[in-house]
This record gives sequence, structure tokens and C-alpha cells, in this order.
Amino acid sequence: MTIHSTSELLELAASHPQLAGALHAGENGSVEASAQGVELSSEYLAIYDLASYASSGAPAMSGVGEFGDEVGFEAKLKARDSATGQILSLPDLFATIRDDQQLVSLDRLARALHAINFFGQHRNGLLFLNVHERLLKSVRYDHGRYFSLVLLSFGLNPGRIVIEIPEAASAHKTFLGYLTKSYQSYGFKVAGNLSNAGQILSAAESRLDFVKIDTSAAIRDSMVKPLVGYANRLKVPLIFKRIRDEAQFRLLRQYDVRYVEGDYLSTLATDDHGPHDLSEWM
Repeated sequence: MTIHSTSELLELAASHPQLAGALHAGENGSVEASAQGVELSSEYLAIYDLASYASSGAPAMSGVGEFGDEVGFEAKLKARDSATGQILSLPDLFATIRDDQQLVSLDRLARALHAINFFGQHRNGLLFLNVHERLLKSVRYDHGRYFSLVLLSFGLNPGRIVIEIPEAASAHKTFLGYLTKSYQSYGFKVAGNLSNAGQILSAAESRLDFVKIDTSAAIRDSMVKPLVGYANRLKVPLIFKRIRDEAQFRLLRQYDVRYVEGDYLSTLATDDHGPHDLSEWM
């Protein structure tokens, strides 16, 4: 994989018709995008491997690089109105786009933006990228082909990117199997987002690289322990996402949950006083 700076990747993006003119230099060396009256920027939420953390003897959960290659960051899109600067709700933003091709273009632009900022800043680990449900339905076949060509033209490795399939598509076994096979054929890893615990068996049959489930839903349905057991037997990395508070985190640790993600953890890992020692939760 070629190592480029953010500015070099921005120059390479200028040769792509759907990216040229939309991307520009932002604050603190990052890249931002302008499209359809909104300004787009990247944020990243860490995914932690608690087992690797515990075995490493690391003093603090200050980053992801020391946890190994099977963890990374989920990219989060931040949008604001170009005229007013007001922060926009992403569901509302995408809902206002009636034309499917415009939505596909915006979704692709967002993923290119995340990749440029992630790899241009030489971050470690995997990059998890969400794909909008309407893009999956609008693109008839060869899912992953366009994005893989963009990445390869940048000298970037699709194998370091995990495409996240949304809950609605993950609920359809046949469609999920097709999407997983298609994205993997272009070098990507694939994560399925489950809306309920019962979907883990069909998800495993689709040969997903990762499975993600909402922490609150798993706790509410008393499915944390069974899910961990299923995932271990099926040998599918299971990520508990959207951890909201200490109580949820402590409960997950009781059942030896390995992969975790949530705003609470990011706040805990680094606040105004610097990284925390999380040994008391281990």
C-alpha cells in the first residue's frame, strides 16, 4: 500500500469525476467535502479489543494500534448547512434527497472523504464504513467495484476497510449473502449490523468478517451471554456497539465480551485529563 499524505490524496481525488471539485482542505490538515448545500467532515469512533488490551498490560486505552489489526475505527459523517453552519441530522439529510443517483453520489463521496482522512493521517487498524440502504438497492450488481477502483487509484488497500451493511439489508439472508460475497470479491471485509440476536446464525452463514449488535437491545433481551457463546462457536468477531454508560460496560465485561464500541468508551479513554487507566473495569 502506498503511503500518501492527506494533501497528496486530495490531489489524486481531483482526477475522479464524482470527487473533483467536491473535496477541499479543511481544518487541522483534514479534508472536507461540499455537496448539495452541505459541508461534510469526518469523525472516528474507536472499536476496542478488550482481550488484547488486558493481555497487553497497556496502562491506558489511549489508542487502537496496540490492540492488533482486527480492530479500528468506525467513520462518522458530520454534516452542516453551508449557509447557516447549522449541524444537520444525517437521517433527515438523506431523507430529503429524493433522487437515488444523487444519494448514491453523496454516499460514495462520504466514504471517499473518510478514507482520505483516515489513511492520509496514517491511522492504524481497520476503517469501518457505513453504506446507505438506498445505495445497496440502487446499485444493481458489482457492489464494491467503484469504491475499490477509487482506493486502488489512491494506492490504498481495500483489505483495510470494513463495509458495514445496515440492519434492514442484514435482515435479508439472501441479500446479505450476495452483498458479502460481492464486497469481499473486491477485497473488502464486511460487517453485518443485526437488529436482533436471532439473526446471528444466518449472518454466520453469509461468511461475514464481523457482526455488530446494539448493546442496549442485547441487554434488554438478556442475550449478551448467548450471543457471546454463539459468536465464539461460529468464530465470528462480535462487536457490541453504542455502549452508553458504565453499567452497560460492566455488564458486558461480566460475560467476557471482547469487541466494544461506543461514545462512552471514547469519553472514558481520553478526556480533558488525558487517558484513563481502565484496569478497574477489566
